[in-house]
Amino acid sequence: MENSVIIIVSAIVAISGFFISLWLGKKVANTKILEAEVEAKSISVDAEKEGEAIKKEKLQDVKNEWHLKRKEFDSEIQSRKSKLTNKEKDFKQRESGVERKLEMILGKEKKLQQFQEDLGNKEQKLLERESKADSMFEEQVRKLEEIASITKDEAKNRLIEEMKDEARKQAANIITRIRSEAKEKAGREAQNIIVASIQRSASDHAMESTVTMVNLESDEMKGRIIGKEGRNIRAFESATGIDLIIDDTPDAVLISGFDPFRREVAKKALEWLMTDGRIHPTRIEELVNKAEKEITDDMVKSGEEALIGLDIHGMKPELMQLVGRMKYRTSYGQNLLNHSVEVSNLAGIMASQLGLNVKFAKRAALLHDIGKVAGKEMEGPHALLGMELTKKYGEHPVIVNAVGAHHEDVEMETAIAVLVQAADSISGARPGARRESLENYVKRLENLEAIANEWGGVEKTYCIQAGREIRVIVEPNKINDQAADDMATGIAERVEAEMDYPGQIRVTVIREKRSVGIAK
Repeated sequence: MENSVIIIVSAIVAISGFFISLWLGKKVANTKILEAEVEAKSISVDAEKEGEAIKKEKLQDVKNEWHLKRKEFDSEIQSRKSKLTNKEKDFKQRESGVERKLEMILGKEKKLQQFQEDLGNKEQKLLERESKADSMFEEQVRKLEEIASITKDEAKNRLIEEMKDEARKQAANIITRIRSEAKEKAGREAQNIIVASIQRSASDHAMESTVTMVNLESDEMKGRIIGKEGRNIRAFESATGIDLIIDDTPDAVLISGFDPFRREVAKKALEWLMTDGRIHPTRIEELVNKAEKEITDDMVKSGEEALIGLDIHGMKPELMQLVGRMKYRTSYGQNLLNHSVEVSNLAGIMASQLGLNVKFAKRAALLHDIGKVAGKEMEGPHALLGMELTKKYGEHPVIVNAVGAHHEDVEMETAIAVLVQAADSISGARPGARRESLENYVKRLENLEAIANEWGGVEKTYCIQAGREIRVIVEPNKINDQAADDMATGIAERVEAEMDYPGQIRVTVIREKRSVGIAK
């Protein structure tokens, strides 16, 4: 019973607490709602005030910007009005100038019309006078024909022929004088350039011999070189391709052969054999192979040194090796590498004096005889072979043409080609530079004199300066000055076409008249 009462009381208390809590919560909620409404009204009022302020501020900014734009617009309008006013003034001035010019043109037009009228009158009078003059001229011509007994055309032709003859004589005299002056001046300039180039080059010349001497420690070494029944000397000559001459010359043997490379290999191998002391066919072959390798390496080094000495760069290794190979080649007894280096120096000096490309001149001159060391599988003139090699290894077209044209196998396209040919002739024509047999020398002189003697009116011919010049004495009564000039040119052309010779040959035709009086 008591428990039931307690439960009921507890329930009543709980229900009462729930309703009381519900009432209190509702009251608190109403209070917060009222506060929120008040705060919302306050925010709304503040927002309206702030909006009005922003509106007024923006409106003021717009008004200020409008006033600024209005001022700029007014200023621009004023400027345009000012420019328009100035242009209007200019236009009025131009209009006034045009009116004045128009008045001047109208005045000149009137004067021109008057001048044309006067010109027409004068032209009419001139035609009348010309007609009278033609009539008078025809009358005079008719009278002259009657007096001279020849027609006008015959007189004209006779006068033309006389004028032609006179013109030919004057032209021949002028050509002779100009040619003489040009030759004299060109000769002096060319001599100055060539002499200066030779003096600056100043390289020594020594002809290559076909025989090399090797000194021995004693004559006993000769027997060891010959070997039993000559087997050592046969093995040596077979391996080197060179003749070994062992004679009565004390303490020396001679190495004979036309190939400088093989002579040098033989010399070096023989010196090594004498130092080594073991002289037999196997050792000979071994040392000859070693000498060939060393000489080949020396060729490459010689090519590099030649290029460095001439300040030439960028050459292909294959071409540079061919340059070094020229050290062991000769041309008419002249060392080919020394000759090419000298030609390069001469061409470079002359190119610098003439204002041409020095690098091209030196490079082309160094390579001008490169075809002489081309492989045996290549056939043809050495100038054309050299042209093919330089073209193959990427040399400049100017250099390729100069190499191919230095013996005129192809046409010369540049002044560099002419310089290379001139430098080659200078180097080869120096006294003692090249070897020439007495038979060939005498034959060349005889051919020169024979060509000159074929011309009519020749009295005597003389070859001087070792065949570098031929002097032709003509009969003055049969050959005049013009014919003497033509003869010199013709002989030079025939010599150039029919003969082979180093350098150049001067042809001098001498015509002199001697008048002799005898007093008794």
